[in-house]
Amino acid sequence: MLIPIILSGGAGTRLWPVSRESHPKPFMKIGGAKSLLTQTYERALSVCDFTPPLIVTNTNYYFLSRDEIANQDIKPSYMLEPTGRNTAPAIALAALWALEQDPDACLLVLPADHLITDTPAFHQAVKRAEASARTGALVLFGIRPTAPETGFGYIEMGEAIGAHAFAVRRFVEKPDQATAEQYLAQGNYVWNSGMFCFRADSILAAMQDCSPALATAARAVWAQAQSGGDRIDLPAAFNALDSISIDYAVMEKASHIIAIPGDFGWSDIGAWSAVADASEHDAFGNTTNTQADKRQTIIIDSRNTHIECQHRLVAAIGLDNLLIIDTPDALLVADKASSQEVRQVVSRLKAGGHEAHSTHRTVARPWGTYTVLEEGPGFKIKRIVVKAGASLSLQMHHHRSEHWIVVTGTAEVQNGEQAIRLNANQSTYIPAGHRHRLANTTGTDLVMIEVQCGPYLGEDDIVRFEDIYGRLK
Repeated sequence: MLIPIILSGGAGTRLWPVSRESHPKPFMKIGGAKSLLTQTYERALSVCDFTPPLIVTNTNYYFLSRDEIANQDIKPSYMLEPTGRNTAPAIALAALWALEQDPDACLLVLPADHLITDTPAFHQAVKRAEASARTGALVLFGIRPTAPETGFGYIEMGEAIGAHAFAVRRFVEKPDQATAEQYLAQGNYVWNSGMFCFRADSILAAMQDCSPALATAARAVWAQAQSGGDRIDLPAAFNALDSISIDYAVMEKASHIIAIPGDFGWSDIGAWSAVADASEHDAFGNTTNTQADKRQTIIIDSRNTHIECQHRLVAAIGLDNLLIIDTPDALLVADKASSQEVRQVVSRLKAGGHEAHSTHRTVARPWGTYTVLEEGPGFKIKRIVVKAGASLSLQMHHHRSEHWIVVTGTAEVQNGEQAIRLNANQSTYIPAGHRHRLANTTGTDLVMIEVQCGPYLGEDDIVRFEDIYGRLK
């Protein structure tokens, strides 16, 4: 079996304000109407003969990931990390899982947040990589550089191994401009894509040789993992594993490392400038990515400017080489040349305790979404959408009361000892301290307005008593 392993973590801080901790880069829609995770999933299925993939992700992204993959005929398994520990621990645990599926399993490791536009060329590269991996080699995919890019790591290729593979001579960190130009001129350097192919037993053996403490600890973690349904929950012991990349832990130390160079329209979408490059340009190099139609943007006398807008009209006049990224609660304006520095904004927001570093105004939950419409001292107004057949937890709040007004659909409400059915234009009041639950037992979405009142309105003022999504503390 060639089993796809999709690594879906990382916050994508350089793509703020669209990518945030609660809704990170893999869930962004770039290069089409589908998220990067969905595009990666479909690409993995097609190249691996429709073998069900394993998605390695954070526990907090489990339900969001399931929603993204809900319409796929072939369902994945999910390995859920309690916290991110970089790629080496994730790949080690994925390899241990794969060995239980097939002792001869070969893994195709793909980050969930890359864009590939030439799928047939990618298929060809995967076939070549698998052929080398079957011999016991550890194979990485190199991207033939098209420019002296300073934002990528490079791989120096040595002697040819057959017609399409090369021995890896060394790994090089992100170079300066002059060094990158030299690499481009030499012709034997490729970008390190972060995609790999190897046998499960080969990567585990190499990890045992190169990082024995990590390999041993990973086996101990796997022995404690809990499986149920489509999910494998890793134990808290996973948090103690070294946070280290597979490059540092294995690839830069092991022997028999092979690079398969390719050119299949790859981009890691690492910054907004890369998003602009992946978007359709007008005659003046301007690009847009709107959530509705092109009439949301008006561009006059501007060049090489990228506009991303979600909910309102954005007009640009007389601009050159700018990024304008507009979301309901945050606006980013930056020079394209400074797109790598967006992460500094996130760092400042986080240091200042501003929630915009982690959450959007609309927040996804296992049961649906809520959107904060307005808030002020002592009150908060939300629009709540509960998916068909979904239910919130049985819960209680210490510091706030809630008023619920149904807009569309039918709500089944438990309010204290009362069971109430509410239809459109009906409401109920829930005092602080009352146990309550909201459920949608119909086949269509339930939309309602919630008005919260109280001295403290934080999301952590929730005491759960029952929850079908396993969120009880």
